[in-house]
Amino acid sequence: MIELAGTLEALLFLAPDPLPAAALADAVGIEEDEAVEALSALAASLDADGRGIVLRELSGGWQLSSHPEAEDAARRLLAKPRTPPLTPAQAETLAIVAYLQPVSRPEIARIRGVNAESAAQTLIERGMIEEAGRSQFGAVLYRTTDLFLRLFGLRAVDELPDVTAWDPSPEVAASIRERLLRAGEARLGVPAAAAPAEGREPASAEPSSDGAPDEAPADDHEGEAAAEPPPAPVIPIA
Repeated sequence: MIELAGTLEALLFLAPDPLPAAALADAVGIEEDEAVEALSALAASLDADGRGIVLRELSGGWQLSSHPEAEDAARRLLAKPRTPPLTPAQAETLAIVAYLQPVSRPEIARIRGVNAESAAQTLIERGMIEEAGRSQFGAVLYRTTDLFLRLFGLRAVDELPDVTAWDPSPEVAASIRERLLRAGEARLGVPAAAAPAEGREPASAEPSSDGAPDEAPADDHEGEAAAEPPPAPVIPIA
């Protein structure tokens, strides 16, 4: 007669998706705490014995999967056309949804600076994001799915890496800054030529031949008022 760990292993082997500890406990006829303890012991046993199968806690449940070190051999054995990797646009859209969910497509487009309809639709078709109601303005909201958690090896979205710990290279940081500046100028309707080049000061007044400035403002306060930029328009977030 097999032990509790063996029974749980058999149930996990039969399941195509992660199984919650409560469901396993109910199937075996034990308390949930006892099931969690047995699952943790099974996971440790598989790891200690150097088995090709590992037990992982993913997306609110437990699932058996092949050992990461067997990936190369598995690829050679099961070589076949694979789903193409995410494009940069799709990866950016997925990251925005993952960290800001629920988030609307207009919000995604404002953050990226370009239309996000195609990227969002592809992510929906691949099962990585889904609709999550509508915003107060009627725009569709998106959130990540359980498939997203399983693909990225997460139990919940709060296990996502901390974005504040990301330390981009100077080149990447400069590229991101430039893209954000262009996106902001486009939203405000500022022509690219109107903004001075980075690191350059506006040209000062040329002195006349006698060494005095050509013309001085009649009133200092008037000059200050003229230099004050107009207020930025308010952009509602859908």
